[in-house]
Amino acid sequence: MRTYLVMMLLAGILTWLSPACAAEMNPADNAWVLISSALVLLMIPGVGLFYGGMVRRKNAISTIILSFAIMGVITLQWLLFGYTLAFGEDVKGLIGGLEHLALAGIGMDLQPGTTIPSMTFMIFQSMFAVITVSLITGSYVERIKFSSFLVFSLAWATLVYDPIAHWVWGGGWLMQIGVLDFAGGVVVHISAGVSALAVALVIGMRKGYGTDPMEPHNIPTTVIGASLLWFGWFGFNAGSALAANAVAANAFVATHISAAAAATTWMLLSWRDRAPSALGIVTGAVAGLAAITPAAGYVTPLAAIPIGVVASVVGYYSILYIRGSHRVDDSLDVLACHGMGSTWGVLATGIFATIGASGLISGNPSQIVSQIIAIGATWAYSFTVTYGIARVIDATMGLRVRDEEEAVGLDISQHGEGAYA
Repeated sequence: MRTYLVMMLLAGILTWLSPACAAEMNPADNAWVLISSALVLLMIPGVGLFYGGMVRRKNAISTIILSFAIMGVITLQWLLFGYTLAFGEDVKGLIGGLEHLALAGIGMDLQPGTTIPSMTFMIFQSMFAVITVSLITGSYVERIKFSSFLVFSLAWATLVYDPIAHWVWGGGWLMQIGVLDFAGGVVVHISAGVSALAVALVIGMRKGYGTDPMEPHNIPTTVIGASLLWFGWFGFNAGSALAANAVAANAFVATHISAAAAATTWMLLSWRDRAPSALGIVTGAVAGLAAITPAAGYVTPLAAIPIGVVASVVGYYSILYIRGSHRVDDSLDVLACHGMGSTWGVLATGIFATIGASGLISGNPSQIVSQIIAIGATWAYSFTVTYGIARVIDATMGLRVRDEEEAVGLDISQHGEGAYA
């Protein structure tokens, strides 16, 4: 009997130590990533409200519904073939294979290298794909045809987002050279910001841009949208740890501090020039959130302060320059806030990284080189491919509405309803 008990005890110990048991799903990790997925989903209508308050009242519904429509369309694209292009077996460092078409092989088994099911990982990543497409809408609101918008969004997600996601997170060439992008500075914000510039150049300026008043019609709506973004961003960044662990806690705190530093900096900058506007403060917060995204899990909370401060300075003066040039109508400043803010954030990751990776201040200057390569490649690829997509759509079905439709507003001309009685 004693021998039997000893054997059972040894068998239990060996089972506990075995890799199979060590690789079991962690319920806490799974719950945290699922909650984070829901938080990121909340950000998508948050983008719609953030943008919707900044347009003229005749375009409020049309602006908000762009983000909501994307939640449906891009989710389906992701499930059918987007996920496998981003996270399928690596093909020459450029794109994922097709083994996960229509979620083939995605289920309850663990995602490699994690303690969560592959289904949880897939749905978490789907939210990133959706919100990235949503961010671009701010560059062409008030003048894009809804049908053309849908075609553009599907083409962009497939040809721009999915390949870049594979490069950085799916085993592609940027991942292979050691690029650090914790939650999407390269994949989400640089790609969206640069693409916003490209499509804005193709679609052209709004009628009356630079001469007619185009003031935000409902700043409280924009503040509500920014609040949802700040709240959801904790899932965006801390959820990217893919576990309920100390790295998630660090990313959570760093995210909050960067947003706070950036909002305060933008407030002071606008106060010096004119007045501490509500619109400026919330825009600063979003710029700080975009900047900390690539760095959140790699830098200390203290390092998040200069990241947020510089992001605000870069975003603030980028907006002044772009608007002052009158050469491009990036309607809601997507390039300045997301593209420029996260370009700084990706570079800052290579400077300040000390957690799980080493940057310049930790004695690894080569990390800066990898980060610069990622920035340059993403800028070039995103702009070139997006410009080509927009040109093709413009030549075949037309990107923008007719002049009379733009004059009456897209709420009525595209959706047959108004935001206000």
